[in-house]
Amino acid sequence: MPQALDLAHQTGPICVTLAYLLLYYATQIHIARVKLTLAREHRERGEQFDRYFGQDRRMLAADRIQLNMLEHMPPFLVLLWLHAIFVGPTGATIAGAIYLGSRLLYPVVIGPRLGRGIRAAVLLATVPGYLVLVYLTGALVVGMCST
Repeated sequence: MPQALDLAHQTGPICVTLAYLLLYYATQIHIARVKLTLAREHRERGEQFDRYFGQDRRMLAADRIQLNMLEHMPPFLVLLWLHAIFVGPTGATIAGAIYLGSRLLYPVVIGPRLGRGIRAAVLLATVPGYLVLVYLTGALVVGMCST
């Protein structure tokens, strides 16, 4: 079996992938917690909770955190694994860990309530993630051009 496809050599990208999926499902749990909290608060006040049209800032923040992660999942995982297989697992692991760190930072900079606009601090979480995607893509392109 080629080294790039050997499971022992792909431990890093596998761990990054599993950690990413764990974080994704943590955002799903966060949405459920926020939804249940808001439903209880509305019920206690005798109001009807409208999950989709209520525009509660806590619900909007939870949704934004989860949806941002979901919309970046396909390109990240595809590029991570293409890089791990065709360029090398070490670079993929390091880049993936940086990307995962940026995903962990995103909920912190968004905050528990989504305001009128996105704060500039969100760039601290998004720019490193985009740079990782550029690196993974660039390394693949360079690898293709040099063969």
